[in-house]
Amino acid sequence: MEESKLSAELNKTLIYIRNLDNCPPSYLNHPSRKEFFEIVWLKNENALHTVKGDELLKGDWIYLIPPYRVHQLNKAGKKGVLLSFKRDILDDDVKEFLLDVFKIFNIQGEFSCLQINDETAEQLGKVYQILEEEYQRENNSLVIIKALLKVFLLQLVRIKEHNFTVQDINQKRVYEFMVLLEMNYQQVRNTDFYAGKLGISSKRLNQILKEKLDKTGMQLIHDRIVLEAKRQIIHSESTIKEIAYDLGFTDRPYFSRFFKQHTGLSPEQFQNEAKAHIVTKFNTLF
Repeated sequence: MEESKLSAELNKTLIYIRNLDNCPPSYLNHPSRKEFFEIVWLKNENALHTVKGDELLKGDWIYLIPPYRVHQLNKAGKKGVLLSFKRDILDDDVKEFLLDVFKIFNIQGEFSCLQINDETAEQLGKVYQILEEEYQRENNSLVIIKALLKVFLLQLVRIKEHNFTVQDINQKRVYEFMVLLEMNYQQVRNTDFYAGKLGISSKRLNQILKEKLDKTGMQLIHDRIVLEAKRQIIHSESTIKEIAYDLGFTDRPYFSRFFKQHTGLSPEQFQNEAKAHIVTKFNTLF
């Protein structure tokens, strides 16, 4: 029963916040978890990874885990908080902010880690407390939650700038691909273009993306198109036909087949479910 309730919550929500001591065990292995950016903030705990020289193990650690990572961090029995959010919640923000978020979550491959001092922990804690309080309200506001999440992420961007570490060359290519994709996905939908911009072959690009993200370039391109289609279906007043043309589909039936292939729903079914869901729970859009 608890697992089915968790499934419904993760499938519908844009943001998921829990103390680690009451985070359902089934969350760690739930398939929907892969769609979330995860922030794991350990408080006065040992690091979950091997620290060079084994120095300063105890303290406050923030782990930034991007979507679609296979790496599992064992958080069992640890004191701290989990803040997970889907990419969709950031979609109305300016591109520069989105790219900053991509950067801090992608720097070290499977996960990125920050050790923070007491002063920084206090500053972050103030923002997190207000965010959690709004999240727990029965009639919370998605607008306020998004604004507070942005402040929290901007604080992490600032911290990360002082803790920058050398990137693995392939992880740099993943980041560069994501930046290029964000700028060009509506116009260019073949991996040859992106591989050419990175100075490597399409085959090599797909190998790197498969290794780091467990997806090919074309799958990531399709994911981004579907995400934009969902955003427009939910937030714009355009018809399905207009959205299809805006996304470069000259044939509306083909757009419907493409959308259903990737979501399991027709655009109309998704639109109806989204409308019903907005009415019942404002802060948990698809």
